[in-house]
Amino acid sequence: MCLTVCVFFLCISLGDDSQRESRPFINPDNDGEHYYDGKNMALFEEEMDSTPMVSSLLNKLANYTNLTQGVREHEEAENEDGVRRVTVTVPQMGTFIGVYLPCMQNILGVILFLRLTWIVGTAGILGSFAIVSMCCICTLLTAISMSAIATNGVVPAGGSYYMISRSLGPEFGGAVGLCFYLGTTFAGSLYILGTIEILLTYIIPTATLFEEGAAMPNNMRVYGTCCLVLMALVVFVGVKYVNKLALVFLACVILSIMATYAGVIKTLIEPPEFKICLLGNRTLKNEKFETCAKTKVVKNITVTTDLWPLFCDSEYPNATCKEYFISNNLTEIQAIPGLLSGVIKDNLWGNYGPAGTLIEKESQPSAPVKETTTDISPYVFNDITTFFTLLVGIYFPSVTGIMAGSNRSGDLRDAQRSIPIGTIMAILTTSFIYISCVVLFGACIEGVVLRDKFGYSVKKNPVIGILAWPSPWVIVIGSFFSCCGAGLQSLTGAPRLLQAIARDGIIPFLQVFGHGKSNGEPTWALLLTVGICEIGILIASLDAVAPILSMFFLMCYLFVNLACAVQTLLRTPNWRPRFKFYHWTLSFLGMSLCLSLMFICSWYYALVAMVIAGCIYKYIEYRGAEKEWGDGIRGLSLNAARYALIRLEEVQLHTKNWRPQLLVLCKLDSDLAVKHPRLLSFTTQLKAGKGLTIVCSVLVGTYMTRGNDAKTGEQVSVMAAERTKGFCHVVVSSNLRDGFSLLIQSAGLGGMKHNAVLMAWPAGWKQARDSSARRNFIETVRETTAAHQALLVAKNIDRFPDNHERLKNGFIDVWWIVHDGGLLMLLPFLLSQHKVWRKCKMRIFTVAQMDDNSIQMKKDLQMFLYHLRLDAEVEVVEMVSLSAISLHIQSITDVSRGSIKRKKSSGVDAPPLNTLCIPEDEVAQLIHDRNTASHSATNDKAAGATPDRVHMTWTKDKLVSERNRQREGMAVKDMFNMKPEWEHLSQSNVRRMHTAVKLNEAVAKKSHDSQLVLLNMPGPPKNKKGDENYMEFLEVLMEGLDRVLLVRGGGREVITIYS
Repeated sequence: MCLTVCVFFLCISLGDDSQRESRPFINPDNDGEHYYDGKNMALFEEEMDSTPMVSSLLNKLANYTNLTQGVREHEEAENEDGVRRVTVTVPQMGTFIGVYLPCMQNILGVILFLRLTWIVGTAGILGSFAIVSMCCICTLLTAISMSAIATNGVVPAGGSYYMISRSLGPEFGGAVGLCFYLGTTFAGSLYILGTIEILLTYIIPTATLFEEGAAMPNNMRVYGTCCLVLMALVVFVGVKYVNKLALVFLACVILSIMATYAGVIKTLIEPPEFKICLLGNRTLKNEKFETCAKTKVVKNITVTTDLWPLFCDSEYPNATCKEYFISNNLTEIQAIPGLLSGVIKDNLWGNYGPAGTLIEKESQPSAPVKETTTDISPYVFNDITTFFTLLVGIYFPSVTGIMAGSNRSGDLRDAQRSIPIGTIMAILTTSFIYISCVVLFGACIEGVVLRDKFGYSVKKNPVIGILAWPSPWVIVIGSFFSCCGAGLQSLTGAPRLLQAIARDGIIPFLQVFGHGKSNGEPTWALLLTVGICEIGILIASLDAVAPILSMFFLMCYLFVNLACAVQTLLRTPNWRPRFKFYHWTLSFLGMSLCLSLMFICSWYYALVAMVIAGCIYKYIEYRGAEKEWGDGIRGLSLNAARYALIRLEEVQLHTKNWRPQLLVLCKLDSDLAVKHPRLLSFTTQLKAGKGLTIVCSVLVGTYMTRGNDAKTGEQVSVMAAERTKGFCHVVVSSNLRDGFSLLIQSAGLGGMKHNAVLMAWPAGWKQARDSSARRNFIETVRETTAAHQALLVAKNIDRFPDNHERLKNGFIDVWWIVHDGGLLMLLPFLLSQHKVWRKCKMRIFTVAQMDDNSIQMKKDLQMFLYHLRLDAEVEVVEMVSLSAISLHIQSITDVSRGSIKRKKSSGVDAPPLNTLCIPEDEVAQLIHDRNTASHSATNDKAAGATPDRVHMTWTKDKLVSERNRQREGMAVKDMFNMKPEWEHLSQSNVRRMHTAVKLNEAVAKKSHDSQLVLLNMPGPPKNKKGDENYMEFLEVLMEGLDRVLLVRGGGREVITIYS
C-alpha cells in the first residue's frame, strides 16, 4: 500500500506559511485533539503529543481537501455574522478536459491567425521550420522539467511561480514570478492588440477614428484602451463568466484550424478564386479597384479603370502617368495556386528587407525604370525591417501557455498523472499544427501573398482566411473571439499570480496587492495589471509587444529548467517526482536554448529583462522576508560549501589569502544579553562582512537544564543590529574555563576554522573575590598560543565607536615592539576599509635600544612599508637597554647589602625604609620609582650609591594596606632583622615591570590623542605563580590609554610584500 503525503494549503497567509509547509499532513486544525484516547498504546503515550498515531494521520489524510486557488469563482453567502465564504464544489477533471484543452487554447492563438503566413513568406519554409522547431523544442524540454517539478508535490495557485520559488528559493521565485507576471500582463496587451487589429482591418475597416497610414497606431490605442476597460469590468464582475465562455473560445480556435485544413484539401480539387494584381513584378493593393487592367472597353469605347488614377494625375487616357506604370504591364495571378502547383520551390528561401521594401515576384518580368517619386502607396510593401531574429521574437508567444495545466492542479482528479500527459500531448499536437501549417502555407500560397502581412493584395482579407474553407469569415470571426478569450484569460490569471506573490510576503511593497474583495478576488492586483497592460497597448504594435513578452516567458522557462536540473543533480531526499522521463541534461539543454532564444529575439530586451530580474532578486535578498522553503539553492549552497571545505583542507592557506577568521568570546548577563555589544561592532568594522566570524559564549550548568537558555542566548538579533555577519553559538559547560577551552579547540569546520580570538579585557579582575577571571584570561592566552592562533584583547571596549559613528580625524597608532608575523600592521589596514575608521591615519612606532641606529631603522621601516603597500607615518622611539638596567639593579643590590651590614655591626640604627619586605610571588607589585636617576647617571655613580637613595614604591592599594599593617605593632628591631626587599626581587620581574613603565610612558606621550592604540601583547609566564604579576604588567602597560587593542600573533606570517 503506497501512501503519498501531499502538502498543500488553500490560502497562503503572511508569516505562517513556512511553518505550515513543513508539516507532514494537511489539515492540522485539531492538533490538540487526543486521537490516542482509549487506545492501548501506553508504551508510546509520552510521545503521542508530538508524534501522532498512524491511525490519526490516516484519518486526516482521508479528510484532505485540495481546492483550487486559481480562476474559479468563490461565491458568497450571507449569514447572521456577516459575509462568509462558501466553497463551490468543482467536478474533478481528467487529463483531456483539465489539461489538454486548456493548454491547446492558450498555445493556439493570435500569432497563428495573424502572423504565421507572413513569417513563412518572409523567412521561407526552411527558415520558418527552424523558428518553429526551436521554439517547440524549447517548450517541450521545459514541459518535461515542469512535469517533473509538478509531480513532486501539489502545485497551488501561482503555477510556475510556485514551482520556481519552492525549488530555487524566494529570491529566484520572486524575481521570476514577477517576470512571469509581467509576461502574462503583456500577453493580455498582445491579445487585445490582435483583437483590435482584426476588428479595424477585417471586420469594420470604416470604424477608424484617424486616417490610415501613420495614424493607424492611434486607432489601436483608442480602441485598445476601450477594449481593455471593458475586459477589466468583465473580470471584476466575476471570472465565472469568463469560465463559461472558455468553451466557446476554444470551439472558435478548433473550428478555425479545421477550416484551414479543409481549405488545404480543397486546393487539391479546386483552388480558391482569389486573384492578385501585379504591375511588372510589384504587388498592388487591390482594395480600391476591381479590374486588374489599365483600360477597359465599355460600349466600344476605351476607358480607364479604377487603377488608372492611382498612377496618373487624372482619369483620362492622355493624363501624365508614372514611368513605371507606363513601362510595365499588369498581370493577374492566382493567390493560392494549390498544393500541387509547385509553388513550394519558390517559397523555400527567405525574403528579408528593410522597411518600405516593395513586395515583388522575382520570377515575373519587369522593366527597370529610374523612379522620380517615392510614392509607394499603391503597392504592397514591408511595414517594418525584417530579419530572422525579429521573426523569432514575434513567433515565440504562439508557443507559450504550457503552464495552463499545472495552474489547474486543484481541479484534476489525478494531477500527478494528468499534468505530464496532458501538457506534453498538447505541445506535441500544437507543434504538429504549427509545422504542418508552415509546410502547407508554403506549398499552397503564392510567395508575394504570404509576405503581405495584412492581406491588402487580396482585398483586405487575412491570408489564412483566403485559404480556409468555406469562407474567410470563419477565420476572421474565429480569430476575433479567440483573441478576446485569450485576453480575458490573461487579465484573469495575471492578478492572481501577483496576489500569490504578494501573499507570500517576500516583497514587502507588494503586500497591498494580496488583498481583494471579500470573496478573494484580487481587486488591487487587477488595477495594477490593467495599468501595465495599458503600457503595452500604448505601444500600439503587435510586432513590438511580442518580443517583450517573449523575454519574460523565456526567462520563466529558463528557471523552470534550472530548478529541475538543480534538484536532479543535488539528489535531495524530497525529490521524488512521479514523472520519470526526465534527466538533468534535458533540463540543461532547455535552459541553454531558452537563454539563446532570449538573445536571438532581442539582445537589448534580454539585458533589460535580466536587469529587472536581478534588481528584484537583490531587493528580496536585502529587504524581503526570510523564507525557508527547502529550496534547491540552499541544497546547492550546502554542496558548494562541502566541496569548498574539502578543497580548503587539501592545501595549506597561503599568506596572501590570510585574513582574520574571528572567534569572538562574549559574556552574557543575567538576562542572556550580550554584555559588551561593542565587541560585535568592532568585529564588523574589522571584518567588513568578509571571512568567518563565530560569536560564542558559555553558560555554566548542564545542557539538560539550560538547553533553552543556550538557544535564547544565541543572539542573532543582536548580531543583525550590529551588522555582524557570521555564526552564533552558545555552549553549556560545568565552568567557563572548560567552555571557552572547548570553543577554542573545536569551533569552526574543516578549512573554515578560526585563526584569531577576539575578547574583551577583564576589567574587574582585581576587584573580583576569587581569581577565576584572571585565571580564565591567562589560560585563554596560553591556549591560543598553543593552538597557534592570534589573540586580540580590547581594553575599554565599551568606549569603542559603534557602526553609526564616523571618526572625522585622528590616528591609529601601532607600537611594533616584536615581529609577530605582521598582524599588527595588517589590522589597521583592515579597519581603515570600514567607514568608521576610514579617515584615520596610520602611525607606526618602533623601539630602538642603545646600540641601534635609529635613523637607519626608520629608513628600513619606511622601505618595508612601501613594499607592503601601506601608507603610514613612521617614528622610532629610543629607550634604555634592559641589560644595562639589570646591571644597575645588581650594583644597587651589592652596595646596599654592604651598607646594611656595616650599620648593623656598629649598632647604629638604620634609617627607616620607605618600602616593606614582601613575599617573592608579590614582587611584581613593586615599581621602580619614577624619580630614580637615569641609567647613564646611575651607572656612573653606582659605587657611591647609598641605600637611602634607592626608592622601591608600591602600587597605591598595596601601599595603603601595608602601611596599616606596619602601624599595628612592628618593632624597630624587626625592621633591622628584615632582609631588604631587593633580595627577594626576581630580576626578570623587575626588568618586565620597568619595561612596562617606560613603554607606557612613551605610548602615553606619543599616542595620547590617537583614536586607537595597537600594542604587542607579551606572553604569559611559564610558571603559573607569576600570573598575578603578568596581569599587573599588562595593566601598567595600558595605564592611561583610552582605547587599546593588545595583539598577539599566531606564529605565522600574515602579510607579504609579494603580489
